[in-house]
Amino acid sequence: MEIQRLAAFADGDRGGNPAGVVIGDVLPDVDVMQRVAAEVGYSETAFAARSEAVGEARWRVRYFSPEAEVPFCGHATIALGAALAMRHGSTTYELTLNEFAISVEGQSEGSRLSAALRSPPTRSAAASDDRVAAALDLFGLDPGDLDPRIPVAEVHAGADHLVVMLKSRATLATMDYDFDRGRALMRDAGWVTVLLGHAETPRRFTTRNAFAWGGIHEDPATGASTAALAGYLRDLGWPHGGAIDVHQGDDMGVPSRLHAEIGSQAGSAIRVSGLVRTMEN
Repeated sequence: MEIQRLAAFADGDRGGNPAGVVIGDVLPDVDVMQRVAAEVGYSETAFAARSEAVGEARWRVRYFSPEAEVPFCGHATIALGAALAMRHGSTTYELTLNEFAISVEGQSEGSRLSAALRSPPTRSAAASDDRVAAALDLFGLDPGDLDPRIPVAEVHAGADHLVVMLKSRATLATMDYDFDRGRALMRDAGWVTVLLGHAETPRRFTTRNAFAWGGIHEDPATGASTAALAGYLRDLGWPHGGAIDVHQGDDMGVPSRLHAEIGSQAGSAIRVSGLVRTMEN
């Protein structure tokens, strides 16, 4: 089994979120995929195999964190798009996930790799008072720390996330939480990540993503939650101007850059793109 290691949403030749990519003739058994993902140790590993669906070539894809299968992973999809482009050429690849059909455009131009995914449909809803209180307690925040323009919400773009936007960039920089408590809360609520963020401008955001649900304290680049955040901003009527740029991973020393394009139709897919760099196997 060949395991490719690529960092998605890189900031040039540095940063980005490492993902494992396994492309084969068939998908391995679930227990094998889970074991490989744990051995790779990245927040996610994507497994892909060519399939035929409705008369056209598609790729069947599943994602595993070190501890559990994940319904959708943005950065691993970006890494997969780059890997497919290196192997089969720069084009759009149709992907069948467990619950959704999406696509990824992979580009390989010399040493430059990039990809853009189209997310599953998005939705958002206000978080209950109890869940807001639990999240604030977990991260040691007060209601006064919150940005009232972007209320705490449960958001979705292929997976569920909680969005907590803060008034202060300095407060975001101090993000920390008890891992075991966080994992219990996230699994009970069904949040794959909790996204804490700060709106630098209407179109530029800095975010941090707690990923205790998957066995990772913090994710340096999270395409799925970025897509969900973008969909939420559209639902709010936020003045995004058609796109947002997200800086993530800076406080971890792993700078990552994500670009999300936002269409006007409620619930429609978000296009999330970024650079990819190869890593030593």
